[in-house]
Amino acid sequence: MIRIANTSLSAELNPQGGELWSLWDAAGRALMTDADPAFWTGHAPLLFPIVGALNGVYRLDGQEYSLPKHGFARRRSFELVEHAPDCARFRLVDDAETRAAYPFAFALDIAYALDGATLSIEATASNRDDRDMPVSFGFHPAFAWPLPFGGTKESHCIRFEKDEPAPLRQIEGDLISPEPRPTPVEGNMFGLRDDLFTADALIWDQIQSRSLRYGADEGPWLEIAFPDTSMLGIWTKPGARYVCIEPWHGIADPVGFSGEIWDKPGIERLVPGETRTFAMRVTLRD
Repeated sequence: MIRIANTSLSAELNPQGGELWSLWDAAGRALMTDADPAFWTGHAPLLFPIVGALNGVYRLDGQEYSLPKHGFARRRSFELVEHAPDCARFRLVDDAETRAAYPFAFALDIAYALDGATLSIEATASNRDDRDMPVSFGFHPAFAWPLPFGGTKESHCIRFEKDEPAPLRQIEGDLISPEPRPTPVEGNMFGLRDDLFTADALIWDQIQSRSLRYGADEGPWLEIAFPDTSMLGIWTKPGARYVCIEPWHGIADPVGFSGEIWDKPGIERLVPGETRTFAMRVTLRD
């Protein structure tokens, strides 16, 4: 594990997957999942080069390729390329194994930095190939539910930056159902309950907000900003002690989708030499 810290926060980072593994406040209280294997052992996997599942395969220039759900980055070992007391940067580059499933020369850099009570995460995808490259990216951090400040699970909610009246997307066999789901958000307030997640994640594909606050009615809370991602997933397993708040730029294939990968929702087209950065900031507020 790679550790970074300042006087307000400390974090552990795992080179396997380039993943944020733990986050603590100044008193040593854990702000992230306990990774109970009865529910889910993930912490904050990075979703690249796709988000969600494929309808079997993806199609590119007349060829078919397979990728696992959420891509391969979370299962790969990243190189540590920078490390200071309060920051670190990791890099994943293509190799023969990745090119068999994703035939591009790429680099994925993940930079973590602490500044006061804020943890910033920047993921930068670079096209090092000589042709256009399709890219999606998603964050998948699991925060403690309840947070370690005395509130009950039932007292925790999410308050979006803006009102969010749009219907949500539903998961159907790992893919996106054509039938929308009415939103549980009232104005900008979303009360968390286990029973909302019996059918997998809640997915906002028309999210208006670019930040939200998560926590109990009283006590410290987390402000989560996601300026570069156009979608959001929120997920847990009923009974677990975490909730994943997941800024995404990309989404699973719709049910029955059989088009080219360029038509997959949320795909970015990077021309040769182009980069695309996706940022997320987590701030502990009193």
